Amino acid sequence: MTSPFDPAAFRASLQEVLDEFLDEQGRRLAPLGPDAEALLAEARQSARGGKRLRAAFCWWGYRAVQPDVADERALLRACASLELLHASALVHDDYMDASDTRRGRPAPHRHFAGAHRDAGWGGDAEQYGAAAAILLGDLLLTWADELLRRCGLPLEQVAPALDVLDLCRSEVVAGQFLDVSVQARGRADVETAMTVLRYKSAKYSIERPLHIGAALAGATPDQLEGLSGFGLPLGEAFQLRDDQLGVFGDPAETGKPAGDDLVEGKRTVLVALALDGAVSPADRELLDGGLGTPLAREQVDELRRVIRDSGADRQVEAMIDELSRSSLSALDGADLADEARGALRDLAAAATRRTT
Repeated sequence: MTSPFDPAAFRASLQEVLDEFLDEQGRRLAPLGPDAEALLAEARQSARGGKRLRAAFCWWGYRAVQPDVADERALLRACASLELLHASALVHDDYMDASDTRRGRPAPHRHFAGAHRDAGWGGDAEQYGAAAAILLGDLLLTWADELLRRCGLPLEQVAPALDVLDLCRSEVVAGQFLDVSVQARGRADVETAMTVLRYKSAKYSIERPLHIGAALAGATPDQLEGLSGFGLPLGEAFQLRDDQLGVFGDPAETGKPAGDDLVEGKRTVLVALALDGAVSPADRELLDGGLGTPLAREQVDELRRVIRDSGADRQVEAMIDELSRSSLSALDGADLADEARGALRDLAAAATRRTT
């Protein structure tokens, strides 16, 4: 695993670790019967697939400080904890956004609502689905802490990483509430949208995973600062790419309906720039009024046209390029292991030049 880095092998090893951990949880929950089994089955589904970038950044955050890994299995378990954190965030996010799908299958709240209807149970199926998704997200969040704490590395190594995880969870929850509030108000300027982006996604996707790995390796404050210089702008570029895909992405690749962010009414940097740069008041009103409403494919295409005509998509691409350059420049100047520097460059490309 340590050299050279094989992303596919890393993802496979990570999945083995997650499956083993969930098997353990399954044995613990077995006395609760079939309902707990159904919850665990959806947890397994939520913890499968994806790019595994957070775990990879954690792995290389460690190796940027300590190139040699004495206990690869323990470090993999620590890295896997971030995938449980991410799974938790996605489950909650899909419910809050009323998303129908995730990675080409029903989002957990839709899955559980469907199971309720299929079984012919009493009460409100949608409320059951909501309750199940909230509890599933909470359970995954709890397990993220547990897996890091019990990863197998000595407690004196794990304790500083747990401190970073605590900060990371606070940031992402507060950032999510900021996002919910912005959508409720129905407006956000570019600065506000960037703040939401930074705390809801950028820090927890790249900067904090790097910090958790580095903290496990005993990083100095200067090394953590160097990783921030690389990780934060890269995390912002990563989320800006996500925002582009949320409007212009191919559903066959993203696993989400066309223009899903527009239907969900997300007030992203892309949307804020489009509203600022709309070529006419009519275009501005069309975009502003269409956000967060059911949209036919033709209406999605029309809102995409408004965004393109405003130049917002080109502005976001320029921002991604500039943030990526800033990130790589900081990486070059940081006091980090050379092998990790090369791997982090590859991960930066994977984070920003993607189609899913």
